This record gives sequence, C-alpha cells and structure tokens, in this order.
Amino acid sequence: MFGRSRTVASLTAGCLALAAAGTIASSAGAAPTTCASRVNSTVDKLLECVDLAGVREHQAALQAIADANNGTRVSGSPGYDASVDYVAGRLRAAGWRVAEQDFQFQTFIVLSPSVLEQVSPAPVGPVANAIMSYSGSGDVTASVTALPAPAADATPGCEAADFAGFTPGTIALISRGACTFAIKASNAYAAGAIGVVIYNNQAGEINGTLGNGFTLNLPVTSVTQAVGQQLAQTPGLVMRLKTDTFRGIATTTNVLAELPGKNTGNVVMAGAHLDSVNAGPGVNDNGSGSAALVEVAENLAKVKPQNTLRFAWWGAEEANLVGSTYYVNTLPQAELDRIALYLNFDMIGSPNHVFFIYDGDDSDGVGAGPGPAGSAQIEKTFEKFFTSRGLPFKGTDFSGRSDYGPFIASGVPSGGLFTGAEGIKTAEEAALWGGTAGQAYDPCYHQACDTYANNNAGALETNSDAVAYATLSYAMSTNLINGTKSKGNFRPAPDEHAPVER
Repeated sequence: MFGRSRTVASLTAGCLALAAAGTIASSAGAAPTTCASRVNSTVDKLLECVDLAGVREHQAALQAIADANNGTRVSGSPGYDASVDYVAGRLRAAGWRVAEQDFQFQTFIVLSPSVLEQVSPAPVGPVANAIMSYSGSGDVTASVTALPAPAADATPGCEAADFAGFTPGTIALISRGACTFAIKASNAYAAGAIGVVIYNNQAGEINGTLGNGFTLNLPVTSVTQAVGQQLAQTPGLVMRLKTDTFRGIATTTNVLAELPGKNTGNVVMAGAHLDSVNAGPGVNDNGSGSAALVEVAENLAKVKPQNTLRFAWWGAEEANLVGSTYYVNTLPQAELDRIALYLNFDMIGSPNHVFFIYDGDDSDGVGAGPGPAGSAQIEKTFEKFFTSRGLPFKGTDFSGRSDYGPFIASGVPSGGLFTGAEGIKTAEEAALWGGTAGQAYDPCYHQACDTYANNNAGALETNSDAVAYATLSYAMSTNLINGTKSKGNFRPAPDEHAPVER
C-alpha cells in the first residue's frame, strides 16, 4: 500500500508551502482588509475580494509543496498528501465544513528521476530521456542491441521473431510504431533484455505509457528520434539505464468542503482536480483551477447562500478521473438527486490561452453531444460573463477528459471553463486572444516545466472572476437549471441572467 500516510516529508512540505505563500502574498499586496470580515453576498463585493494575488498565493504554495517532494504532486505521493493538507487547512480556517474522502486506486509513481547514460564509447555522459509510465524499477549497465529501424521492419519489436538472434543480457533499442509500447517491451523481456529504450518515429519526445497491466520488473524509457537513430548507429555502445518506480494500489483523497444553504436539498457543486502528473508540479494543470476555487471559497465563507455550496478538489484525475468517479458512484441516489449542477475548472491559466467554455448545448456540433438538460444554461451563464467584459470566447467539447465526465454520465447538468492543453492554437485564435499561432495552448502540459511561471496572468485573473461570478449566482438561484428560485433581491451582476423572485 502506498500513500496517505502523513509523513514527515509531507508535513514539512506543507509548512514550506505556507511560508512561501505568505511571502508571495506580502510581496504582491494583500486583499483589502474588509474582505476578511465582510459578507460578500453580491457579485460586485465578491469580485472586489477575489483577486489574482490571492490565487497566485495558493499556486505558490502548491509549487513549494512540489519542490519539497521530488518535483511532483501526483496522487498517492507525499506531495499530493501535502496538497490535501494545504487545501483542507485553508478551507477549515475559513469556516467551511470539510471532509476528506479516501479511496484506493491503481497507480504509477516515479520515485526518482530516470537515468540514461552512455558508458562507452566516448563521449560518455547522460542522455535526455522520458520514462515510460508503468515501467518497472532497475539499475542496469549493459551493451545495447538495436533492432532494425522501421525502414527495414515496418513493425519493429511487435513480433517475437523480431528478436531472433537478440543477445540476452543486453538493453534493447527499439523504434516506436505499429504496436503498443507494452508489446515491444514484453517481447524484448521474453528475448532476455534487461532494459528497453524506445525511440520516437517522428520529431519530438514520447509521452508514453506501458499501461497499468504491465507488471514486468523491467526498466523502460524513451528518447527522441534523433537520439535513438544516433544511438543505433554507435558501434560498441554500452549504456546505463536506471528507473525507480512504484506500481500498485495506493490510497489518496478527495477534499470536499460545504457551505450550508437555506435549501439543503439543492446543492451547487464546483470542482477542480488537485493532483499533478508524475512529471511535474502541475501548477497550471491543475493548480490553476484548484487555486481559484480556494480563493473563491475563502471569500464566500461568510455568505449565507440560498442553495448549499459544495466545492471539491479531486484526487487521481490524472489516473483517469478516479476520484470524481469514485465520489459519484458511491453517492446514494437520493444524494445525487440533490446536486443541481456541477461546474468544472481544469486548466484556467494556460500561457497561450483561449477562453473556452464547455459546449453544453452542442451548438458547435463537434464530438460528444449536449450535456444533460440545464448544461446549455450553464454555458450561457459563462457566455454572458465574458460578454459583459467585452472578451471573446469559444465553445469546447465535452470530450470526457476531465471531472465533469462522471457527473454528465449520471445526468447532472454540467459546465465550466478551460484555457487549453496540448492542442495547437490557430491563426484565427491568435488574432482574437493574442499569443502564438502554431504553438500549444500550454507548451508545458504534463511536463516538468508546468511550474509557477507557467501562467497567463490575464487569463487566470479573468477566469477566477468567472468562477466567482458563476458559483455565487447559482448559490443564490438555480431557477434556470431546475426551477429553484432565489429569495430576496439578489442580482447576479454584471447582468440579470438569472431571474429573481421578489
């Protein structure tokens, strides 16, 4: 079993994070003192208090946690546990009712960076590489046996016959292509390989996985096409390959915070995943959405909403939405029926951003169909916010890649915001939002460089305001979603999108 022990490392990381957050807050300038005591029951008041400095304070804390924990906050690791401590601590201090929901899942964690070194011939030294997810552990130094390149074999390493004449006890060097990485590695292992290096069949790095069914205790890593071709042509090549990993069942946590409303039978949910990938600290993916939710929650703490507000920070999203799926699947039907809607905020500060809004009504006609009834109204809520700011926006498909997935599958109206991941920005998008056409929305997506510096301040500030606007609006009235009206004279500034009952 791995994870969820409050280790000295995780507690130390949490303290470092809090210290770093305090430094950032003091240097950036604190929010107005009135925010600490007043009731931000209107959008205007709330937006005065939800500011970029506050969001960045929380991102700085997450960065400090990663720095103290091998550069990562992946679920099941001490870095993730410290992230849970930080978020839960901030919400408890603000006065929210906080619960930590533990669950188990199949995980893969890189315990220390993989090493690939050329031992001989000269020049000797380290070789840039990217470990394959679900690689086994090992530290081997051996000669390298290169399989024929795709020009000579269209399916290199995909058949056992490809290893005829392979020298057991050597490291296999294989080109990508035609079958899974797991098949190549398994065939190499069966032929006696003590390590595997897979090189790309096109320009760029490989961000690859062997799949969670790969259980061989074999170190497997990857290199670029150029590096692989050079290694394959090096006579007498001897290399060292070291990987240090954990594969198995881990325990991790969802953080759930609730602000009771007058109507306990009508719950407005908003969520963001708290975990990073193995490769880096995940300060945009998804420290951006997580930090914005903490900032909004702290500034909503003294509000007495009409509807119950429930915020969630999901664990193991990067392991295929495990945390949010576990939460939805374990809710009794009566509890699920109380959820009026779900708002998802995953990557909202991408450096080469576009203002994407989830396409609740499928008006774009791309990919998946519309969300459950009410999702179109959520989309319009965000559209009206951006329109009020004079900002362009664009629909994005419910592709199933984030935590709205299990809510939609259960019939809960859903929506949210996104600023882009590995997708490439078009010239038309660059003309509308600036940035660089032909480059990824987030060039550091799922990489070690997804740090505190990997951020577009304007996008993060605007989207944090949008998070605040939508959550408070729906906390007071879900009339357009399910007919539950607000009491009093609340108006969701800057427009009158949600009708009120007087």
